Parts: sequence; structure tokens; C-alpha cells
Amino acid sequence: TDAQAGKVIDALDRLKLTENTIVIFFGDHGYHLGERGWWNKSTLFELSARAPLMVYAPQMKAKGKATARLVEFLDLYPTLMELTGLKAPHKLEGRSFVPLLDNPQLKWKAAAYTQMSRAGFSGYSVRTERWRYTEWGEGLQGAELYDHQTDPQEYRNLANNPKYNATVKQLKTLLRKKS
Repeated sequence: TDAQAGKVIDALDRLKLTENTIVIFFGDHGYHLGERGWWNKSTLFELSARAPLMVYAPQMKAKGKATARLVEFLDLYPTLMELTGLKAPHKLEGRSFVPLLDNPQLKWKAAAYTQMSRAGFSGYSVRTERWRYTEWGEGLQGAELYDHQTDPQEYRNLANNPKYNATVKQLKTLLRKKS
């Protein structure tokens, strides 16, 4: 995708369209290929919930720079509204990430959210830069906590470890604000 994005930008340069064109590449979320016995897309694990996103906008200052900050697909529309100078027709749930296009290290939103339904109950997940916390059936069907600093593949569920009670409490509060 990186190479293809470069071809698009090169073509825009050649056609002298670079200074008035915004290019956004984003993809579908991931697919489990046997991990944890899953052969599908619909889980609340990082592999299934995370998706690629690349943005080129003429006015962005941090061209070619990546960020570890959290953005969600619902942030795309407000971002495009700001980049194009258009006014949104109504209050938007998402948040423009234009400031990250200028400064990828900027302090940003606390969390991103994912949800899904399975077998008659719902699962909700909150992802911070370090943690993913998931509840199934409002916690009655189980909870999961993963530390992405030490376990980026989410193999060690820490939700029932008393050492992480404060983290679970904090993330549960963050999850309740959004779900």
C-alpha cells in the first residue's frame, strides 16, 4: 500500500494537483487466520479491531510521519470537513484529527471503542494507547484486559489479576462513558 500511495502522490505531482487534493487510504479491519481458533473478522481483539489509515493533505506539516495516537473511522468525516473548510451540517460524534497531521506526538484522545454482538449478548471494548479492556454481556459473560506494552498480541488476560484492579476500574469507567 505504501508503494501504491507513493504512485498516487507522484501522479498528483505530475498533474499539478498535489496542492488541492486530499488522499486517504484506509482499510478494513483484520482477519483472524486461526489465532485463538478463530477464522473470521468479528472479534474484539486488536487483530480484528485495528485498521490501517494513511492521510495526505497539502496543508499538513508532518508529511511522512506516523503517529501512535488513537483515531477512529468516525473521525474521518470531521477531519475532511476541517481540511476542506466546510462546516459540518450537524454535531458530529467524531473528532477531527487535523492537529495530528501537524504534530503526530500531540496529546490526543484517551480511547477508541469497538463493539460487536455474539450469541445473544454484546461485547464492548475500550482501547487506550497501552490497554485494551473488553466486557461481554456488561461483564456478566466475562472481561478481558490486555497490556499492549508487554503483550501486543493479547495472549495474557489480566482482568482477574488483583494487581490490575485499579486499571480495570479506570477502564471500566472509560468504557461506560461511551457504550
